[in-house]
Amino acid sequence: MISQKNILITGTDTDVGKTIFAAGLTAALNATYWKPIQAGFDAGTDSEVVARFSGQPIVPEAYKLATPASPHYAAEQDNVELELGNLTIPEISGGGHLIIEAAGGLMVPLKRPDSNGQGGILAIDMFATWGVPTILCARTSLGTINHSLLSVKALKDAGIAIMGIVFIGDENIDSQQTIIEFANVPDLGRLPILNPLTRESLLAAIQAEIRLELMKL
Repeated sequence: MISQKNILITGTDTDVGKTIFAAGLTAALNATYWKPIQAGFDAGTDSEVVARFSGQPIVPEAYKLATPASPHYAAEQDNVELELGNLTIPEISGGGHLIIEAAGGLMVPLKRPDSNGQGGILAIDMFATWGVPTILCARTSLGTINHSLLSVKALKDAGIAIMGIVFIGDENIDSQQTIIEFANVPDLGRLPILNPLTRESLLAAIQAEIRLELMKL
């Protein structure tokens, strides 16, 4: 039996482009995809996007919340309490790669602290519990150096293994190089903005621009 190989995808911010990258990586590795927490689904879910652009199997969300907001707030609106015990990584039939896409950035709250300031949970707390090799998706636009280096520091401080950084957007050589030099993590490549964005164009871009050999574990 092929052993299961988990890869976590997180971002420096929301709307960085990690869902499209996750779809392309899922296709390129013939992987299975899992979005643990979906907040907001009136316009469709990230799982539906990945299914459309990858054609690969999807594991249902552990939590599917109605409000398009930070998970802690969306859960409160749905009268749901997010618990780490319900966010264990699923086992996929037959093994292979499981691509896990987190919601938002590293410090996204999952559960608000109580009145004594205790019991709060951030996304990075969940990542540390999992101990899964992590890819950080970063913009190439203005502000990315600060956001990226803060995110890398947070991952390192939490003891989370960083596979590397994937940049998403138009090429910005100096910003990309500066981030890699200061972060001292692998540069996994850059996914350009695709027009048209199709399953075929996405897979071709991933295969041409992203260092997949570093992701096959």
